[in-house]
Amino acid sequence: MKAVVHTEYGGPEVLRLVEVDRPAPRDAEVLVRVRACSLNASDWEGLRGTPAYARIGGLRRPRRHVLGSDVAGTVESVGARVTAVGPGDDVFADVLGRNGGLAELVVVPERALAPMPSGMTYVEAAAVPQAAAIALHGIRTKGRVRPGDRVLVNGAGGGAGTYAVQLAKLDGAEVTAVDNAEKLDLLRSLGADHVVDYRTHDYTAAGRTYDLVLDLAGHRSVRHSARAIAPGGRYLFVGGSLRSLLGVLLLGPLVGLRGRRRIRVLAVGLGVRQVTPLVELVLAGDVRTVVDRVYPLAEAPEALRRLGEGHALGKVVVEVDAAGAPPH
Repeated sequence: MKAVVHTEYGGPEVLRLVEVDRPAPRDAEVLVRVRACSLNASDWEGLRGTPAYARIGGLRRPRRHVLGSDVAGTVESVGARVTAVGPGDDVFADVLGRNGGLAELVVVPERALAPMPSGMTYVEAAAVPQAAAIALHGIRTKGRVRPGDRVLVNGAGGGAGTYAVQLAKLDGAEVTAVDNAEKLDLLRSLGADHVVDYRTHDYTAAGRTYDLVLDLAGHRSVRHSARAIAPGGRYLFVGGSLRSLLGVLLLGPLVGLRGRRRIRVLAVGLGVRQVTPLVELVLAGDVRTVVDRVYPLAEAPEALRRLGEGHALGKVVVEVDAAGAPPH
């Protein structure tokens, strides 16, 4: 089968479209023919090997040669203990297997997939898994947004951020969205009350505080971030620099004592069954899935470049095999 692989860390230029061995599912696994695969910040980090935590399991060379975690496709075959799906079923998944979704076939643990939502295309379904899980946990499960709360989403123009802005508005919050200038019009269209270009304004130094800061692109010190949290407020770190991550882990509880602020890393479980509430909102038309561009598999390096350079408005999706796709 064809797959886009990388055997060293670097930029998109280290990726190659090659023939690799066809994988085989184990007892509790499903072999999925990939129709579409969406990209996440973790794919860019895994490609480059930075921040340092992206090298866990592969200090000098990547352990996982095929990137891409969020997939939608058709079941090709199943392991002996799989009972929930069978060959021919359309599914979507957050890949937990040995390799990723930038390939014609991928092995997925049964627990990590679910039937594809009726009414979605493969491209739309592939855009959902990680972005929806982060937004739901960040705004509702851990963020616990209430009507009237002031919410700031940093890195709001990506997949998780665009969902988070919309969820916070649905929950009655006053929302500030932070990203680069080319994404601000999109964020206004999704309902953001205020937009901030991080390249020209530092939201932590503006003197305004928030009941919840969902930080999808954390690069500030924990002490600086704490300045933007209202007394009794919450700060949830999702991704960013290693320095910021360590600051939140080691100093967050201590810094947060002043003003009863909760400063934590957002832990999100994998598997798509948890994103049902957001899928229902999308299908009802209450929340919009923002897909920036769709690339063919051969152009996966360019897809990753667009994501990594910060130009993507919402999700970037790679269409691997469009045969038999539901109509757009």
